Amino acid sequence: MMGPSASDAAAASVDTDTLATQLGLVLAARGLRLVTAESCTGGLIAGACTSVAGSSDWFERGYVTYSNEAKTELLGVPAEMIARHGAVSREVAMGMAMGALQHARAQVAVSVTGIAGPGGGSEAKPVGTVWFGFGRGDAPVSAECVRFKGDRREVRSGAVRHALARLLAIVSSD
Repeated sequence: MMGPSASDAAAASVDTDTLATQLGLVLAARGLRLVTAESCTGGLIAGACTSVAGSSDWFERGYVTYSNEAKTELLGVPAEMIARHGAVSREVAMGMAMGALQHARAQVAVSVTGIAGPGGGSEAKPVGTVWFGFGRGDAPVSAECVRFKGDRREVRSGAVRHALARLLAIVSSD
């Protein structure tokens, strides 16, 4: 997926606290635990989740893997994959989500890797490009790309809202 969708617009209208609370209610009701693997958001998704009272019932852990080395050391993303595709890629987002599931006692994972800016972008991957990985149990990990508009703060907050909204949709779909 490239560019914001209708669900992104809906997510933007719902605040992060509400999304995290709703996500927590669904995860807890289903007996599921969440793990996060974050790069450009630097732990903001985990922070949004753990700001919810009772989140210890459904939030297992969060990894902040900002450097390429951390992605490899903590999540098992192959260095060759990062070198071949770049840290901001479908392959790395999927590898981060798979690694998070493998290294945690959780059934649901989200990963995020992107270019929040103001620098670091390119023609192929402009500032605002964010790849997400989503994992659930033994199902194949999925990935999607969204290009957010705005400054660093807006890109990061948009990525957090998008991740929470997509997680809520994924765990509510049963």
